[in-house]
Amino acid sequence: MSDQGLAGERAFSVVICVYTEDRWQDILAAVDSVRAQTLPALETLLVVDHNERLRDRLTATYRDATARGEVRVLANAGPRGLSAGRNTGIAAARGAFVAFLDDDAVAERDWLHWFAAGYDDPRVMAVGGRTLPAWASGRRPAWFPGEFDWVVGCTYRGLPPGRVRVRNVLGGNASFRRTAFDAAGGFATGIGRDGDRRPLGCEETELCIRLANAVPGAVLLIDDRAVIHHKVPAARERFGYFRTRTYAEGLSKALVARSVGASKGLEAERRYTTRVLPAGVLRGLRDAVLARPGGAGRAGAIVAGVATAAAGYLRGTLRARRGGTTFSSGPIAPPEAPARPHDALPGAAV
Repeated sequence: MSDQGLAGERAFSVVICVYTEDRWQDILAAVDSVRAQTLPALETLLVVDHNERLRDRLTATYRDATARGEVRVLANAGPRGLSAGRNTGIAAARGAFVAFLDDDAVAERDWLHWFAAGYDDPRVMAVGGRTLPAWASGRRPAWFPGEFDWVVGCTYRGLPPGRVRVRNVLGGNASFRRTAFDAAGGFATGIGRDGDRRPLGCEETELCIRLANAVPGAVLLIDDRAVIHHKVPAARERFGYFRTRTYAEGLSKALVARSVGASKGLEAERRYTTRVLPAGVLRGLRDAVLARPGGAGRAGAIVAGVATAAAGYLRGTLRARRGGTTFSSGPIAPPEAPARPHDALPGAAV
């Protein structure tokens, strides 16, 4: 499919994957933020993850918008989980570009405008944005280090500002050329989030590395003017979640490294752990000495986060070697005939 396609030169299909009625108001807010864009989206695709009641409710709510072609409600055509939901949205998308927004986030009005601006260069295959936390408590917990905002799905301290080239975009605030999926296949199943189960991730990292391999010279960008605000519930402001999420990240990184090789799978993480995190620890200790709130807690949380992520990575590496974990990726199937996932690249199954 060419970038012109049916949709025109700058048409975006926005995919929002949903799974629970507990986020009903968040889902409505996410859709409203897409419909209020200064660069109108071609369509918003709500992909429901194996929840018939939620799908029926959304279908009824957006019946008029569906009749106008503005909103479509789809059932996840693959296995339960975020990756298969995104793949379902990609398969159904009519736009030349596909953007992804989390179901508990709202986009600022120029979000799609800044995404579109990044594609003026034909080498650009993906553009991500900046994700800011909206803490349920109204403020960042004093102990929570900005270097670990990725724990709650947000842009973390250490990423360069402006519009910059990156190894991978972050999946909850990202866009791709539709042709990127023709070249590299879709998101790998078995590696990303699955509802409220262990919060695994890194599916966008694996996809972006695979895309760079499939399209020589491909450029991936983050433009921090493409802003969304991501809701952080009270449960995720607690240290218990922080520990669980960092451990899960280690598990996920082990899968990615096993698939694409440690040199590519951990390239960005080496700079992060050797430069960004030590600076964060020193900053926290300095604040503690100056009697600033949370300084010691932030320094301790960084050390704990590194330790639990390393433990997860070790466990994930051992499990992968024993064949205990599998994920797979393959071409995006048309919505009328979903394909069973299979390996897109040699060694994609772990």
